[in-house]
Amino acid sequence: MDASEEPLPPVIYTMENKPIVTCAGDQNLFTSVYPTLSQQLPREPMEWRRSYGRAPKMIHLESNFVQFKEELLPKEGNKALLTFPFLHIYWTECCDTEVYKATVKDDLTKWQNVLKAHSSVDWLIVIVENDAKKKNKTNILPRTSIVDKIRNDFCNKQSDRRSLPLFSRCCSSLRMPWCSTTSWTPSSLSMWSTSGPGVSVPPGALDCWVFLSCLEVLQRIEGCCDRAQIDSNIAHTVGLWSYATEKLKSLGYLCGLVSEKGPNSEDLNRTVDLLAGLGAERPETANTAQSPYKKLKEALSSVEAFEKHYLDLSHATIEMYTSIGRIRSAKFVGKDLAEFYMRKKAPQKAEIYLQGALKNYLAEGWALPITHTRKQLAECQKHLGQIENYLQTSSLLASDHHLTEEERKHFCQEILDFASQPSDNPGHKIVLPMQSFAQLRDLHFDPSNAVVHVGGVLCIEITMYSQMPVPVHVEQIVVNVHFSIEKNNYRKTAEWLTKHKTSNGIINFPPETAPFPVSQNSLPALELYEMFERSPSDNSLNTTGIICRNVHMLLRRQESSSSLEMPSGVALEEGAHVLRCSHVTLEPGANQITFRTQAKEPGTYTLRQLCASVGSVWFVLPHIYPIVQYDVYSQEPQLHVEPLADSLLAGIPQKVKFTVTTGHYTIKNGDSLQLSNAEAMLILCQAESRAMVYSNTREQSSDAALRIQSSDKVTSISLPVAPAYHVIEFELEVLSLPSAPALGGESDMLGMAEPHRKHKDKQKTGHCMVTTDHKVSIDCPWSIYSTVIALTFSVPFRTTHALLSSGTRKYVQVCVQNLSELDFQLSDSYLVDTSDSTDLQLVPLNTQSQQPIYSKQSVFFVWELKWTEEPPPSLHCRFSVGFSPASEEQLSISLKPYTYEFKVENFFTLYNVKAEIFPPSGMEYCRTGSLCSLEVLITRLSDLLEVDKDEALTESDEHFSTKLMYEVVDNSSNWAVCGKSCGVISMPVAARATHRVHMEVMPLFAGYLPLPDVRLFKYLPHHSAHSSQLDADSWIENDSLSVDKHGDDQPDSSSLKSRGSVHSACSSEHKGLPMPRLQALPAGQVFNSSSGTQVLVIPSQDDHVLEVSVT
Repeated sequence: MDASEEPLPPVIYTMENKPIVTCAGDQNLFTSVYPTLSQQLPREPMEWRRSYGRAPKMIHLESNFVQFKEELLPKEGNKALLTFPFLHIYWTECCDTEVYKATVKDDLTKWQNVLKAHSSVDWLIVIVENDAKKKNKTNILPRTSIVDKIRNDFCNKQSDRRSLPLFSRCCSSLRMPWCSTTSWTPSSLSMWSTSGPGVSVPPGALDCWVFLSCLEVLQRIEGCCDRAQIDSNIAHTVGLWSYATEKLKSLGYLCGLVSEKGPNSEDLNRTVDLLAGLGAERPETANTAQSPYKKLKEALSSVEAFEKHYLDLSHATIEMYTSIGRIRSAKFVGKDLAEFYMRKKAPQKAEIYLQGALKNYLAEGWALPITHTRKQLAECQKHLGQIENYLQTSSLLASDHHLTEEERKHFCQEILDFASQPSDNPGHKIVLPMQSFAQLRDLHFDPSNAVVHVGGVLCIEITMYSQMPVPVHVEQIVVNVHFSIEKNNYRKTAEWLTKHKTSNGIINFPPETAPFPVSQNSLPALELYEMFERSPSDNSLNTTGIICRNVHMLLRRQESSSSLEMPSGVALEEGAHVLRCSHVTLEPGANQITFRTQAKEPGTYTLRQLCASVGSVWFVLPHIYPIVQYDVYSQEPQLHVEPLADSLLAGIPQKVKFTVTTGHYTIKNGDSLQLSNAEAMLILCQAESRAMVYSNTREQSSDAALRIQSSDKVTSISLPVAPAYHVIEFELEVLSLPSAPALGGESDMLGMAEPHRKHKDKQKTGHCMVTTDHKVSIDCPWSIYSTVIALTFSVPFRTTHALLSSGTRKYVQVCVQNLSELDFQLSDSYLVDTSDSTDLQLVPLNTQSQQPIYSKQSVFFVWELKWTEEPPPSLHCRFSVGFSPASEEQLSISLKPYTYEFKVENFFTLYNVKAEIFPPSGMEYCRTGSLCSLEVLITRLSDLLEVDKDEALTESDEHFSTKLMYEVVDNSSNWAVCGKSCGVISMPVAARATHRVHMEVMPLFAGYLPLPDVRLFKYLPHHSAHSSQLDADSWIENDSLSVDKHGDDQPDSSSLKSRGSVHSACSSEHKGLPMPRLQALPAGQVFNSSSGTQVLVIPSQDDHVLEVSVT
């Protein structure tokens, strides 16, 4: 420095953002002390106690003093540090009790209340003593009295906060009680050793001083405590042992006592200076054999002595750390030992400590210590000649992103250099885990369902993510495959495999958790709880915090666990089935590698192991997970026939799809399918029919025209030439003849069923189409056996018939209901009598020749029956109607008409029933609650016919007669039948014969009411083996009539009894007697001429509530 140059002024760092302190009370007093306070406060060091695990630190603070205002106090939820007042001070110099009571106390109370309202608990009351005022006031109490009053008034619920004296003041005498050693930490000694500003010391002097201080403190503790106390408080003293060990190591490195060749002259001079600086030993320890002074002097005297003392301290520290469960700290000291042994060229001793430290860091997931320790371990393994372990560690370091790029390349080159060296033992392989070299990310099959036939080609593309920093040339990548055959030699079909395999063909592999085998997710969750500490006097809250109750689970020892480094001894599988890809260069990052294989034997192939070879070094992924498999199948030829629509409709052409799976069979020229023709189903031949040929992967291979030849019994379909494991598809049209199942008997006719018959079953199945099955036998060229297929056709129509009557005139109604989803056009409807009766005519009442029938709709056809002579007892009819789809254009073939056959029996009208109700005498209309007269007139319309000749017919001298039973019921409950509601009459079998029945009924409601129903039954004698038979006349005269209604549902007994009709058939007076039978007359033989007639009923005049029935 030139003499003219002036020295630069020192740099003074000032705080930009100072903590805010508010001042209340006597502002003049604060103004007078502010200059001194602002200058002296920053010079006083303060201890900054930081969060757990971080050493305290001495700092100097400046403050921003502002006048107290309530606006400065933070609002709720405001956590801004720059505007937050950290401390509130109240200034006063009051020394008079009266003044305190009059003004100061009230002012303090208001200040305290404002602070409490804003939850501010950091405050201070400062009382300044003024000697001048003391001399002028003779009646002033001592200052302690004012202090005591303020403490009693405002501080009785607060504990004093006293600052602890500095550690350097306490340690000067080294004579402290045991409890104070709990705060002695290496960080305190470190702070103490560097707290002398402006003092220049030679290198190593402070280390000597700290080493002596630590041992002297430990020696004093041992002198005043017994062994049990020392052992129970190792956790408080182990830090001093560790710090002394660290300082002794530092001195050994400084003085050249750790080098392989020993200290040089410079090191010896430095050692002499340090020993001279120690001075003479203190008299009180001069006679002690193992005093700290003697230990330090002896340790620095020779290499052997240093090694002895350093190893003793290190082993003692490790043992203490281990005994209190601080494994990580013990391993950290062990790592220093390993470094010491490496400098001493004893790598065999260093390896065990490095392995222990690495295992601990891996268990706890410390990334940077893992990387550093692995570097040391690699050096150790290289010196020991552990080639396989060194290469494994090098691969881990080459993939470690905590290293620089150059360091990673160095370790990768170490592997490549070794792999390129010629081997002394040809064929010897060094097997290493693939985890650090490369990772398997995903796998893709082609075909995607991982199913291939014998002889087919399968492609497997894998994505390998290389973790090396440079491109690596790999001689070969091999996948070992395990082959298995199904039990009982079962071969999976292509259909089954397609249903049970993934569709996208992509398998993703989970990322590997290197280098931390124990992830944080495997640890239990933190169990945190709030902790409150309250004052025992008034239960006020003093402190709060959180504690972890399962810390023993989170910080448990890992000492006894197995090594977390992946072992290098990975087994290399050898098998007959392998997938191989040669000469691949893996670039850093993602790489796609494709394997191709031709399937030879059917079975399941499982990918077991992935290997990559670089020279004699093989990187192996021992197990591929999740499990990856592909299947090879050998399939027999198959024929599958299915309709293109959901259901086949009879009567119109329908398309059917033929699928031929060739399997292992090759379709040659001339191969054909021979179909046997079904009687009611036609196979339609079309000139433009073509067949498509696909591969198993649904790729179109070719197409060809179909050649179809048909005869009376066989239809031949020539197949196009196709190789094995291909699919042939073509479509044909088939036609099923439309016809409804023949119906017979009156019970199948609408309108001809018995009066009481319920049609619940018919209603359930009435809207389902009738189906017809057609079986076709097909001869295939690959088999000597015929294949039988069944095609189910649904009849689109549901047809019902009904017999309608108008007196003696008869009509036949046919209802055609379209149950399908298509619309049709109906034409040319016919109804013919198949018995070809000449005296019977069927006159159609429908005039339209064509009419549409829409989906889910019905069309009705009506014919009138006319005859010239006596009508036949039964009528056999066939209904036919042409139909075609409404949406189709002109079809190439003519469609068969839809036919429906049925039979009508007993359709001629034998009886006419007429009912009439008359109002009471003297009244114009019937009234509710009044008895009215019901007259039933039963008239015979014809003479004796063939249908009358049955058991009920009796012959007398003059004429024939038959027994009938009548019954009057009102199911609508509009009328109450009074008296007998049924009876048995003897009806002459002659035209115009009439029988009148009178009874009384009572209307229950007002309005137009329909007449009650009048039913007729044939009264038949009971067929019984009993010798005694009741006379028919006795049954007629007996008021309590008991009958067995043959073939009919029993009427409601409760309604019959209420109207005085039929008693129970199990009446005690007729118990054991034979019962007569009733047979309902067919609806066509009885005509109710009063059906639909209504009677006007007016309400009674005295009714308060009017009930009107509307029908």
